Amino acid sequence: MEKRYFREYSAVLGRDMECKVYGHAGRPFLFVPCQDGRFFDFEDFHMAEVFAPWIDNGEVMVIAIDTLDQETWSGHGDAYWRVRRHEQWMHYIVDEMVPFIRGISGRNDIVAFGCSLGATHAVNLYFRFPDHFTGLLALSGIYNADYGFGGYHDEVVYQNSPVHYLAGLSDGHPYIEKYNRGQSIICVGQGDWELPETTRQLADIFRAKGINTWVDFWGYDVAHDWPWWYKQVAYFLPKLLED
Repeated sequence: MEKRYFREYSAVLGRDMECKVYGHAGRPFLFVPCQDGRFFDFEDFHMAEVFAPWIDNGEVMVIAIDTLDQETWSGHGDAYWRVRRHEQWMHYIVDEMVPFIRGISGRNDIVAFGCSLGATHAVNLYFRFPDHFTGLLALSGIYNADYGFGGYHDEVVYQNSPVHYLAGLSDGHPYIEKYNRGQSIICVGQGDWELPETTRQLADIFRAKGINTWVDFWGYDVAHDWPWWYKQVAYFLPKLLED
């Protein structure tokens, strides 16, 4: 498996950011780590081994990035500042990483992928920026920004809370057509440490709005943990690669 490490200064964030690219060709997947995670979690937690068959045969390229969760969703400081720092990180992805991914892969059909809070971020990227992300695989996320920002609410919190901004989407909004041209999968288990309530809320919103997202609820034995995410990736990934 070809691997390349990059460390680049981000003008958006005002600091160096690291990432690692796995693979030589194929559809680009942006891997967003779990809460407080780092780019090397994709490899250290063995997700690279799950992706290996598709990476090695040139069907998939994975770009693993860093989060800023410790400054934002996991922080305990001023919520006004934290959510705006998170918004800067979102624009680091859209304004800096998306052009980088397009340049290194030669493709525009980027999939946002993550587990746990990484799934929360992936859902936000896909639904907020459908001109940049054409695929989504989100496993075991929480889709209400109250998780990170408690009782604090303003317009920036709202635009990072999928159960709120998608419910507020007007009928016939042009984004709906873009969503329906893409491929989006959201999955959650119902076992230990899983919190499926906001996924159920999204499923209801999608039905009401006519958004064709595959929302899949796995069983009560399915826990919020890596072994189940490996199984879910192995199941869903071939479906995202279908023509």
